[in-house]
Formats: sequence, structure tokens, C-alpha cells
Amino acid sequence: MKAISAALFSALALASFPGWAQGTGPTDPQIAVIVVTANQVDIDAGKLAESKTKSADVKAFAQRMITDHSGVNRAAVDLVHKLGVTPQESPTSQSLKQGGDDNLTKLKALGGTKFDRAYIDHEVAYHQSVLSALDKTLIPSAQNGELKALLVKVRPAFVAHLEHAKHIQAELGTSGA
Repeated sequence: MKAISAALFSALALASFPGWAQGTGPTDPQIAVIVVTANQVDIDAGKLAESKTKSADVKAFAQRMITDHSGVNRAAVDLVHKLGVTPQESPTSQSLKQGGDDNLTKLKALGGTKFDRAYIDHEVAYHQSVLSALDKTLIPSAQNGELKALLVKVRPAFVAHLEHAKHIQAELGTSGA
């Protein structure tokens, strides 16, 4: 579990720290890809959880992640098309994708309560990291007002997801470590 969290934190740390020149952050086209990638990572993990878990609470949470993050992705893609922005890959989006793939590989090897705990622990860590990246890098770096407004609008959903994941984590008796 620590390896999953470490990979996740490394990927999202790229959105918050070096990789971007001091005083600068990701560009709007890079932010668009980071947002879509971060959401897709959670959608993919949710689909896996939905298919593997026997827990009604974990299944409901996974379904919520799929629904909510798919909605954010649709809004982001619609905005990118409306603005005529060409999305641009960055080391951050590439690391997020790789971290998501690594997480899926590790989760696929687990079953039962070990799977549920690993999935929920990851969701807690992931949403904490995403909120940090939103607050410290993505929202402050967004130059387009509509893009910034979308990021601000979706932030409360990430807070709610984090709180929901923490609640399930407590019920599962995990330490979150």
C-alpha cells in the first residue's frame, strides 16, 4: 500500500513542485490533460473496484467515483472544445497515467478485504493529493477564467469524495498508512 501511495504522491507532487519553472505552473492545455488524466485514473480504479468488491459500501463508493469523475471529464472535454484549446501532455499527466496503471496492477492481484482496504486507502491518499494539487498548483496556474471556474466548481466534490472514503476506511478498520 505504501508503494501505491508513494507512486501517487510522486505523480501529483509533479503538479505542485519542480518540473515547472519557479514562479510558473502548468499551462492551461497541460492543466486540461492533467484534469482528464487524474479523473480517468479514478474512473479506472472505480471500475475495477466495482467488479471485484463484495462490500456494498465499497461498490457504492466505486460507482460514485465512476459517475462523478466521468461527469468532470465530460465538462473538461466540452470546455476544451469550446475554447479551441489543444490539450498538451506533460510529465505530470504522464506520471499520473503511469501511477494509475501501477495501482491497477497492484489492485488486480488482491482480493476480498485486502482489495477493499487497498482500494479505499488509495482513494483517501489520491483525493488528498488531488485537493493539494488543485489548491496549490492547478487553480492558481489556470489562466482561462472558465477553466479556473470549472476547477473551483469541482473542488467540493473532491472534498466530499475524500470524506466518504475516510468514512469507509474507518469502517474497514484500516490505518490509512
